[in-house]
Amino acid sequence: MQLDEVLRDLAAESEALDRLVGGLDPQQWSRPTPAPGWSVAHQIAHLHWTDEAATLANADPDGFYARLSESLDDPLTYVDRAAAAGVAPPDELLARWRAGRAALAEALRQVPPGEKRPWFGPAMSPVSCATARIMETWAHGRDIAETFPDDERAREHLRPTERLRHVAFIGYRTIGHGFASHGQPAPPAPFRVELSLGDDLVTFGPEASGDRVAGPILDFCLLVTQRRHPADLALQATGDHAAAWLCVAQAFAGPPGAKREPRARTR
Repeated sequence: MQLDEVLRDLAAESEALDRLVGGLDPQQWSRPTPAPGWSVAHQIAHLHWTDEAATLANADPDGFYARLSESLDDPLTYVDRAAAAGVAPPDELLARWRAGRAALAEALRQVPPGEKRPWFGPAMSPVSCATARIMETWAHGRDIAETFPDDERAREHLRPTERLRHVAFIGYRTIGHGFASHGQPAPPAPFRVELSLGDDLVTFGPEASGDRVAGPILDFCLLVTQRRHPADLALQATGDHAAAWLCVAQAFAGPPGAKREPRARTR
């Protein structure tokens, strides 16, 4: 896809979440979300901090490397700590997040064609960076919306949209990363992935592959962002590698995430 197309979808995903959190009162901003230890404010602060880091990576790669060198521990731990430190009163935090989103879009448009910029994982093109921001905005937005199950705005936010195609794409592209982050070798051949989105079928990979994953695109996206345990999802895996991947799927950079417990176990 072209950068402008992906940026439009990133703006739409961000604006949908903005409408949800913009209507919350200060007490609701402090409410715990399904991510242990993270309030609504932590979630937005994390998105804002990561947008700022992505802006720096694309506008000033040397400055990005310098920021990473400030921390001696794992950079993903640094991200979480920095996000927590960035929690501010809701109006201030919301304004920062909005300004940071606009700055990132402009920085991505200024990267010369064909160039990639550094990140916590592999270097990324502007299109890949914008796609990753859609994935993360959707995932953290999901946490926030699930915090308010009785709110009609939250229920509306949880409904699947066409933008899940971006999340699914990056989930497919990071199959090898999921294995690597868990210290396991990558599968010898690409998977076939077939996902339902309304009346459409979204597919990735060769049709003849012996390893296949099929099911609703929403469930696939919940898996790769580690918002649900595989046992709670309607995904069918065919082949040993595909079955193993369900337990290591991870669309985001860095070491293995904490993952979610099966819902049956937490009731």
